[in-house]
This record gives sequence, C-alpha cells and structure tokens, in this order.
Amino acid sequence: MDLSTDYETNATAIGELFEATFTASEGAEEGALIGALARRLIAETPAEDLRVFTAWENGALLGGILFTRLTYDGDLRTVFMMAPVAVATAHQGKGIGQRLIAHGLDALRQEGVDIAVTYGDPAFYGRVGFQPVTEADLPAPQPLNQPQGWIAQSLTDAPLTPLCGPAACVAAFDDPVLW
Repeated sequence: MDLSTDYETNATAIGELFEATFTASEGAEEGALIGALARRLIAETPAEDLRVFTAWENGALLGGILFTRLTYDGDLRTVFMMAPVAVATAHQGKGIGQRLIAHGLDALRQEGVDIAVTYGDPAFYGRVGFQPVTEADLPAPQPLNQPQGWIAQSLTDAPLTPLCGPAACVAAFDDPVLW
C-alpha cells in the first residue's frame, strides 16, 4: 500500500471514493452529500487549512481522509478536524483506515499540530486514540446532532484541555446539515 498527499491530481478519484463509499453504507442521499463535501473541500479550501491523505495499491484508490483547520478565537493551539474518512467498500475491514489515520495523525504531529478532532463513531475512532469530549471543553463550529460523536486527541505531550471558543471551520463545513 502506498500513501500519498497528492490530492490535486487525484481530486476526481477522491470525490468518487467518498460518494461511492457513503452511498454503499448510508444511501444515495448521504453519498451525494459527502461526495460533494469532499469535492468542495479539495476545490475551495486554502492549502494551509487542508491536509489530504490517500492510500493506493496498483493504481487503485483504497481510502482517503481529509483534515481541515478549526480555529478558536480565544486559543492559540492549532487544531485540525479529521473528516470525512472513507475506505473503498471492497477493502474495508483490512486495517487500511486505521493505518491511513495513524499516518495522517503522525504527519500532523510532525507539523506541530496540537489537537485532532473528529465527529464519528467513538468505538471505531477510539482505536486510534480519540476520546469523547464535551462541547463545553471543545466547542463545535455548529450545533451537533449527535454530541456523543464529538471526539478528540492531543497530538503533543500536553493533556487535552478545554479550548476557548467560539470555534470556526472552513467554509465547506460551515453548514448545519453536516453536523
């Protein structure tokens, strides 16, 4: 498996991966929503606010994760949100997602990012170090429909301590439907 950060030349394939994966697991409406989100994140988010990691094998895209910057008005720490995450349906259950996530988190650590947050299944993401947080400790940029899915981890030796908000996300995520 080869890992890549080249998202610009692979933007079409990445968008298709997210749409197909979410369509298979959540239905056509969710697939279209997440596919459009991935495409918009890649096309519109400034490079300094976006990190994309993909996994490939023999020219086939196996999985992808996107990280986008979150900012907190009252806090100087650097925070990135991991979302969306997808592994091609035929390749799920092989550890590809976990390896891709670990690789992305390590890259962010090396960059000096302080905190990673995501909005997803705590049981799955707990396997790669994410822990539940409250909106009081880590404000979300939009009201959360499923607050139990708001999870984070420190990427430094410092413990995860409350962030001072309010929070702001990149433009593509600034839509209540996504939260």
